[in-house]
Amino acid sequence: MTLTLDRAASDTIGEPDSIEAAFKAFIEAADFPCVGAKSASARGNLTMVRARDLRSGWNDLEVHEQLLDWAAAHGEDDGALHSFAVLFQGPDNLDEDAFERLMWERIQSFADKDAWLGQRYAGTVSRDPQDPHFALSFGGKAFFAVGLHPHASRPARRFAHPAIVFNPHDQFERLRDQNRYGRMREAIMARDAKLAGSTNPMLADHGDASAAPQYSGRLVGEDWKCPFRDKRS
Repeated sequence: MTLTLDRAASDTIGEPDSIEAAFKAFIEAADFPCVGAKSASARGNLTMVRARDLRSGWNDLEVHEQLLDWAAAHGEDDGALHSFAVLFQGPDNLDEDAFERLMWERIQSFADKDAWLGQRYAGTVSRDPQDPHFALSFGGKAFFAVGLHPHASRPARRFAHPAIVFNPHDQFERLRDQNRYGRMREAIMARDAKLAGSTNPMLADHGDASAAPQYSGRLVGEDWKCPFRDKRS
């Protein structure tokens, strides 16, 4: 993503709805590679909620409640792509290791609340982060997460503030059933390589390996261990 957009996002942080506007502009920029996210934004299917600080659980209960409501509202497959983005007001100086650790802390907190409320784990996916069919579960529906922050090594993940985007797992299963997933994935990878100047080594094919190592955007090795453990396991 261009540095001009990042600066604009930072400059407008104090204005009403500025974080949301900056994130929408980030997604809709011409060189942003994820065509799925661009489709969700263009169709009005990108839901954005604010949170204070990635280091704190201050907003976790509120965010989890909104995520449950959102999951329930999107229970019917309308054929479109949808995303739920949690936009944090800081901190903006995290390196990749710190962001990854804090991102998983927030995800763990959301999952713990899901378990405490007695929400069932989505039956179509695995709870084991090492399993190729692993996915998160909120409100009985499966999700995968995409982390973004200012110091991400991949430009496509380099938003001006920390963010976690939750995407319904089922919509990608639908794309696979329609023989559209492969084409979309190839388009995203080609656009990402053009933006970054190199292919993303972390992009495993859906279903071939666990997507958990991809969540934060950090380059990790085969010895990486996911810190997430669902209490319903």
